[in-house]
Amino acid sequence: MMDGKTVVVTGANSGIGRATASALASLGARVVVTGRDAARTESAAAAIRDETGNAEVHAAVFDLGDLASVREGAAGLLDRFDRIDVLVNNAGVVLTTRRETVDGFEATFATNHLGPFLLTALLLDRLRSSTPARIVNVASTAHRSARGGLDFTDLQATRSYAGMRAYGRSKLANILFTTELARRLKGSGVTANSLHPGTVATGFARDGDASGFLAFGIKVIRPFILTAEQGARTSIYLASSPEVEGVSGRYFVKNRARQPSAAARDTDAARRLWEVSETLTGLAGPDSSDSPDSSDSP
Repeated sequence: MMDGKTVVVTGANSGIGRATASALASLGARVVVTGRDAARTESAAAAIRDETGNAEVHAAVFDLGDLASVREGAAGLLDRFDRIDVLVNNAGVVLTTRRETVDGFEATFATNHLGPFLLTALLLDRLRSSTPARIVNVASTAHRSARGGLDFTDLQATRSYAGMRAYGRSKLANILFTTELARRLKGSGVTANSLHPGTVATGFARDGDASGFLAFGIKVIRPFILTAEQGARTSIYLASSPEVEGVSGRYFVKNRARQPSAAARDTDAARRLWEVSETLTGLAGPDSSDSPDSSDSP
């Protein structure tokens, strides 16, 4: 089904990302496993090769929370792979306490939104040349907690910070990004969709990302929630199923298109987020060769 396709899955050394990468490798795709830790990423790629018998499983190491690292990672992918048919933006973090990245951004917003935004932009020409191609953004039902939408006056959460609030807003940003990306890609042969994977018992929040009450809560509910393989089903579906060929700009739950929150359907906010994200990642400006075509934007 995926023979001849090249798929990049971020955050694929564990959890949903690893399950997604393994399933797509089993379907015959050439799969690129990305992660920020070299040893764990290489180990995951090797394990997936062994499990699936697919020799075309590769590792790429870069940190989505570091924009220079994202640029280096994207350059490496473009150098190594002559086509990219599917990009699955899966990696994400939840942080109990506010942290800043090396670029000075709040780490949840940077890792969950700005990093994937920049990576997608830098790979977009390769995706266009590999059409039909797909972009799959792993969001979450947690976006519904951001009922008031994004606070564009405090995207970096400098005035107040709560871990799950920051996470919910970053997941809202994932859906808004998908909406605007799909609009800009209309007619290009590249589709973009987002999804909620379900509440999944993975390595999420285990690597020092969460502590205190948040970490305790995740530990308590873990026995009652989905496995990584179950949580990966919608990502796999959007990456590979002929049923969604040509479908773009939608939000999926359990392999079905669903309506996200009212805040997630705000097209003005989606355009504004795009413009702000271009500026924050250094893509904005008439001389930027990295920026996706925005000739139809206001």
